[in-house]
Amino acid sequence: MSRPYIIIYGDGIMRKVLLNMKEQEKYELIKDLVENKRNKKHVALKLNLSVRQVNRLIIIYKEKGKSGFVHGNRSHKPINAIDKSISDTIILLYTNKYQGFNFTHFTEYLNEEENINVSYKTVYKTLMNAGIRSPKIRRKTRKELKKKELEEKKLLNSKSDHEVNYIINHEIALEDSHPRQEKPKYFGEIIEMDGSIHNWFGNKKTCLHLSVDKATNNIVGAYFDYQETLNGYYHVFYQILKNYGIPNKFKTDNRTVFNYNSLNPDKRTSDKDVLTQFGYACHILGVDIETTSVSQAKGLVERDNGTFQDRLVSEFRLNNINSIDEANDYLINVFIPKFNSKFALDYNKYESVFEESPSDEKINYTLAILTPRKIDNGNSIKYKNKYYQPYLDNNLKCFLPKTECLVINAFDGSLLVTIDENVYELKELSRNERFSKEFDEVPIAKEKKKYIPPMSHPWKLKSFLKQMEKSHNQHVYA
Repeated sequence: MSRPYIIIYGDGIMRKVLLNMKEQEKYELIKDLVENKRNKKHVALKLNLSVRQVNRLIIIYKEKGKSGFVHGNRSHKPINAIDKSISDTIILLYTNKYQGFNFTHFTEYLNEEENINVSYKTVYKTLMNAGIRSPKIRRKTRKELKKKELEEKKLLNSKSDHEVNYIINHEIALEDSHPRQEKPKYFGEIIEMDGSIHNWFGNKKTCLHLSVDKATNNIVGAYFDYQETLNGYYHVFYQILKNYGIPNKFKTDNRTVFNYNSLNPDKRTSDKDVLTQFGYACHILGVDIETTSVSQAKGLVERDNGTFQDRLVSEFRLNNINSIDEANDYLINVFIPKFNSKFALDYNKYESVFEESPSDEKINYTLAILTPRKIDNGNSIKYKNKYYQPYLDNNLKCFLPKTECLVINAFDGSLLVTIDENVYELKELSRNERFSKEFDEVPIAKEKKKYIPPMSHPWKLKSFLKQMEKSHNQHVYA
């Protein structure tokens, strides 16, 4: 502790001199050295100083006494100290406009958007001193704060060292566990994919479908939908095919969305059966798909989901984004490019195993929902509670009742059907239109000729049914 020492200055005013423990020790050793003629080398060793520095302290003692041992910067504000008004502004911005941002993210926005050029360390100290903790507070800091909290509650004095370590370390060690894994060598070798249901914006939970390249940590596709759906994963796949090409392998989870009612084959419906549909699209393009029920096996995308939940939610709130269309636009055009530039490696420096992107037509008809149907007695096909009839070159084609066929709902929403070895256009049968060809004038709309792709092996009904059975009987678990 510092000891008061009264000095009477020339103006007759008495002032106390307070020394801290280090200054007090230095003062007492030099005083004892001068008054009792001690050994200078011994004092220098105790103070961890040179003899020359000890001689300097002797001169200070003789000229100024105890006051000479007060540090020269005492009560002086450091030249690099942050102004209190800036400190108050930082706290005000964080508690209002940027509430929920982690400190690093908040510092970036202070520099880029608020024109307050401060370091992360300054922001950290300012907010922590104000009692504000980061949502991404480090494990070591949490331990120290936990220990301090227990000390204040006087709980540590009644505990053994083993009990103290258990209280401070045990719970945190579990939540911060991130098992290390090997990284693949090539860009596009393994794409991890997952859906994260969260309250991303507005008041309704939505699902972020996310895919990340394991070698470079580049986000290669992302899309919001209201649930974890085939539509969401198809949009992610579409982004990958258009921007990069055909990857080598997908690694995704083995939850219901990729394994729809696998234990109840009779209840499966092909339009919801994502494992079959997505797996079949991968089969057509030659992409391997691996499913796993262990979240640690695809830890990279799981961790990125956490980062997105931390950063993206805050940015949505900051930019008043409340609709799914606005969210997808901001996600794809603003957030992901910024995320990749900040957190991902430059994939151009890695050797790529992506194959060349397919044509737009092939992508459109590959990312399709395939549904087995039968022709009814009215030469129609019932699909999603509507009736359709097959046409070729705007001419109606007729088939025997109970003829098996495969309805193709393309990525752009157009409908086709394969019957035997041919592909036909499906036109909706408008059963409820009321008009008379004899008495009503019906405007004749000139229809543009629709592109009908050539028949290919993957669209054969037997091929699809075989793949469907294979998808549900064979799983690869990590």
